[in-house]
Amino acid sequence: QVQLVESGGGLVQAGGSLRLSCATSARTSSPYAVAWFRQVPGKDREFLASIDATGRSTYYVDSVKGRFTISKDTAKNTVYLQMSSLKPEDTAIYYCNADAQFPISGDSLAGPYWGQGTRVTVSS
Repeated sequence: QVQLVESGGGLVQAGGSLRLSCATSARTSSPYAVAWFRQVPGKDREFLASIDATGRSTYYVDSVKGRFTISKDTAKNTVYLQMSSLKPEDTAIYYCNADAQFPISGDSLAGPYWGQGTRVTVSS
C-alpha cells in the first residue's frame, strides 16, 4: 500500500510558478511510479506527467511539455511538479497517483493509490 500526500498548492498570478510536492510512503519495498493528474470540478481528470521509481525516466502529456517538470528526490521519497508560465486554465485540484507500472500515461492506466489533492488557482 502506498500513501500519498500532496502540498504546495495555492493562489498564483498568471505567468507565475508553483512547485507541488507529493510525499510518498509505502509498506512495500517494491518500486512504484508516481504521476500527477489534475481535475476541474465537473470535468474529466487529466493526466499530466509521471516518473519512474528511480526518478530517471519521465513521461509528459504534450500539453504541459516545456512548462511542467516532474522530478523525484529519492532520499525524501518525494515527487515534485514544477509548474511555470501558469495560465488561468491551469486552475484545478492536482492529485498524485502511484502504480507499480511505468509509465502512467493516462487515466485508464492510473494506479490504485491517490492523494487527497492540492488546489491550484491561477488568477488572470
